[in-house]
Amino acid sequence: MNNAFYNLSCNPFDKQELKEEDRFESKDHKTMIDTLNFLKEVRGIGVFTAAPGMGKTYALRCFEKSLNQQLYQMHYICLSTIALAEFYKVFCDRLNLEASGRSGMFKAIQERIYSMYKEKRRPLIIAIDEAQYLNSDILKDLKMLMNFHYDSLNCFTLILCGEQYFNRTLEKPVHEALKQRILAHYTFNGLDPGEVPEYIYHKLSIAGGNRSIIGEDAVSSINGLSQGNPRIIDKLMTDAIMLGSQMKKQVIDAEVIMAAANAAALG
Repeated sequence: MNNAFYNLSCNPFDKQELKEEDRFESKDHKTMIDTLNFLKEVRGIGVFTAAPGMGKTYALRCFEKSLNQQLYQMHYICLSTIALAEFYKVFCDRLNLEASGRSGMFKAIQERIYSMYKEKRRPLIIAIDEAQYLNSDILKDLKMLMNFHYDSLNCFTLILCGEQYFNRTLEKPVHEALKQRILAHYTFNGLDPGEVPEYIYHKLSIAGGNRSIIGEDAVSSINGLSQGNPRIIDKLMTDAIMLGSQMKKQVIDAEVIMAAANAAALG
């Protein structure tokens, strides 16, 4: 009913309604996709960091959707708080390998990766999300997993995504060897003030809505409250659509946005 009040076919600010083809190509999103496309060709390590809600995981999803499955095989891992042995078990499971023991699993993984690269010509892309939680042992072994033919060959692409403090982890001397192997490193900046209105209008258009349902004062308020964080914008707009319809506001104004912000703070 709330969506119908504004002639919206759905709530376009609900992540469950967001399809890859409906993406908003912000500067952050485009930079990450371009960098991922570079990494899939040259292979090696890429690191992407951002505050929560900036869209790095969604960008990963869009990238995977764009891949030619006949040429690349991508696997997503988000079990970053586990111990090294468990990590290897998850890795083996993704590659349909049966092996036991740390050394046995390590060898099986490396052999499969090399086989995919050399024989099947279908290089592997592994994306590890929430990388800020990876323990030191896993990070050290990831560096060794990248070592092929006396460290002269990159056989697969490793994508590490995490919150910004993962950057500090990589600066520690113990991870210097891993850091030196990183080919691309990008930290999200968030939507800039010019992108925020376009982001909102783009989302509204996905649901068949008109940009006239939200006033400039409301957009300005969202700009200030969200600091360019897409997840915060989505939350504010979701609540604003509900509250605006309840208040019978034909146009969502700054008053509705502040009410939505207050409701979120109380919640």
